[in-house]
Order: sequence, then structure tokens, then C-alpha cells
Amino acid sequence: MMTHVQGVIAAKVDSQSNLKHYVEQKADVTKSVSLENFSFQTLADVTKTILFHAFWLSEQKQNLSLKDYKKLLFDRGWKGEEKKYLKIAAAFGKFSPQDFAQVEPRTIYQLAENSKKYQQVIDRLLDLSEITQEGVRSLIKKQQTPREAKPEKPSIWRRIKNGRRYCQIPPIHEASEQTGTTLQRMMDEEGLTAQHIVAEAIALRQAYKQGQLVLAQEGVEPGE
Repeated sequence: MMTHVQGVIAAKVDSQSNLKHYVEQKADVTKSVSLENFSFQTLADVTKTILFHAFWLSEQKQNLSLKDYKKLLFDRGWKGEEKKYLKIAAAFGKFSPQDFAQVEPRTIYQLAENSKKYQQVIDRLLDLSEITQEGVRSLIKKQQTPREAKPEKPSIWRRIKNGRRYCQIPPIHEASEQTGTTLQRMMDEEGLTAQHIVAEAIALRQAYKQGQLVLAQEGVEPGE
């Protein structure tokens, strides 16, 4: 369905002549369209030109020596600008420039600059009989739909500046206020801190869970 880039770009093309020919050819086509469709036709030409240039530049990097490739970039003032086009070539290597004639340029850059994030979107474009701006945006939107957040696991731990941590029991809300009043009474009668009493209570519960303690039934003496 889609034409591979190798079918679009001839190997070892001459940079200046091919780019000049492509631009002149597209300029002639643009002159023939009506004013009503001018902006859309021009936008399509921009997108295709970006992809054509990206594929062409990638081809030059593969075929030229490192020295000649750097000279190419230097001579045309592209040094530092080539990376985004190489990303485009890498992201859309399974397509042809014509495939994206209905996609605006910014979307192409968005997908290429974040190819890992949007790899699923790029792969799904291969399944479309026609790639449109609306179709691409729809795929992007579906991928960005937030998943239902999982409830966070409750934690009593807090950390202080020196890196040490401490536990903090959340507020206990009871209509009867039984836990709070009982704890306060123990503190008043025994002169203990709330932390000490809670620690003892947790230790006793842990011992019971491990079978080291048993609950005494009312009216039954131990050992009966």
C-alpha cells in the first residue's frame, strides 16, 4: 500500500540539482491551482518537501564519507539543523512524501521529535488507506487518553530533611470517639505518651496474630 522511501529517492542523487528540480516542479503545479485551493495546495507541498529533504539528507549521510557529509552541511549552512530532518527520515522511512500530502508540517515534526512516544501512532498509519490530518490527530488523541488512575497505596511514612523517616497515623474519625477518649484516659492515668500506648497496642495485636496470645472468654478462667 505505502511506497518505501527507496522507491521515492534515487541513490546518490546530486543535492543541488534534485532539490532545485523538485522545488521548480512544485512551483509550476502551485501556479496552476485556483486561489481558493492555493493555501491547502501550498501546505501539502511544504509537508512533502520536508519529507523529501529528510529522506534525501538521510541518503547523503549513508552514501557520503563523514568528511564529505560534514562539508555538505557546512556549505549549505545546515550544521546543527540536520538532526530534526534525520529524525523525520528515521520515523517515516516506511512511507513516501506523497503519503503525507494531507498532513500539516507541525504534526510531522511532533511525531518525529517524539518517535518513541508516538511509535504506536506511526505504526498504525500504515493501516490507513489514506493518511489525513484528522486521522493522525485522532490516533494521537487516543494514545494520549489518560488511563484510569489506580488508587494510591495508603502509607503512614513521612520523611524529614536528614533523610530519616517516621510514621504518622492518620486522623481517626469515629462518631462515638471511643478510640480517642480511651487513648486520652490512658495517657492521663498512666502518664504515658500516645506513641507509647499505640506501640504497645500494636505489639500486643501482632503477638495475638502470631498465636502468642489468646482472647479470654468472659466467665472462663485461663486453663479451663
